[in-house]
Amino acid sequence: MRMSYREALRLALREALQNDARVFLMGEDVGRYGGSYAVSKGLLEEFGPERIRDTPLSELGFVGAGVGAALGGLRPIVEVMTVNFSLLALDQIVNSAALLRHMSGGQCSVPLVLRMATGAGRQLGAQHSHSLENWYAHIPGIRVLAPATVADARGMLAPALADPDPVVIFEHAQLYNLEDELPDDWRCDIARAAVRRAGAQASVFAYGGCLPKALQAAEELAAQGVEVEVVDLRVLRPLDIDTVAASVRRTHRAVVVDEGWRSGSLAAELIARIVETCFYELDAPPARVCSEEVPIPYAKHLEEAALPQVPKIVAAVKELLNV
Repeated sequence: MRMSYREALRLALREALQNDARVFLMGEDVGRYGGSYAVSKGLLEEFGPERIRDTPLSELGFVGAGVGAALGGLRPIVEVMTVNFSLLALDQIVNSAALLRHMSGGQCSVPLVLRMATGAGRQLGAQHSHSLENWYAHIPGIRVLAPATVADARGMLAPALADPDPVVIFEHAQLYNLEDELPDDWRCDIARAAVRRAGAQASVFAYGGCLPKALQAAEELAAQGVEVEVVDLRVLRPLDIDTVAASVRRTHRAVVVDEGWRSGSLAAELIARIVETCFYELDAPPARVCSEEVPIPYAKHLEEAALPQVPKIVAAVKELLNV
């Protein structure tokens, strides 16, 4: 069955609401408006206002309410309109949700799923366009996911709801209109990265909105006689270093594509771990393609120039291979 990334997310939400009376969705405009990106469209009519709850414009307030509901035995799915706005709720996420099971010696769990749009490319200005996944991947006590395919958009929610700890799911806003066939086996292991394309000359690691760019770069390189392996990280905390290292050992070169800024990036962390685990397997220094060190511009040509793009990925691979 062919469907969009948006429709796959909606299917996962509907299934969760149907299968477990403890599950409810809340956030800004998730009800009558149908979600800022139309992911929850139709769910209010199907499940009613007790389980599809529109909230005030207060991320600190409604994320905190989600933490309390999870502590009380429910399974809340909290939608934050964009990752930039989630900064208003950092205290609830970092100082409460992420810590309570540890601080209570396992007596309390916070099975909260926090969904948020991330990323740029839509000319919405800097305060709606950043990629802060690495901020959350830095925090012990939470799991961080970045579905980049229709199958993962369909399959990640159920295991996330089953996790006793908070799970943050980043949905890149450029992916909502992505269409693909939903495979029969769409269930997802939220502990493992996934090899999306096999290759022998270099490994390209990407996640979220950068995965389609990495795959397109691989196609262009293949047309030039260069075969690269593309690995979808998809689980940003905890990182699946086994899959990453296995890929590097096959290809002996690594390029990391990350829409975050270069300084303090997830790309930097991944490269450090690659060097720690398989330094002697490398035939060239690892490279990274990140966003420029500026707030994401509004003007289209400047926004595109600031972000990782296919030509930058192709150039990084070719430089490693000296071709």
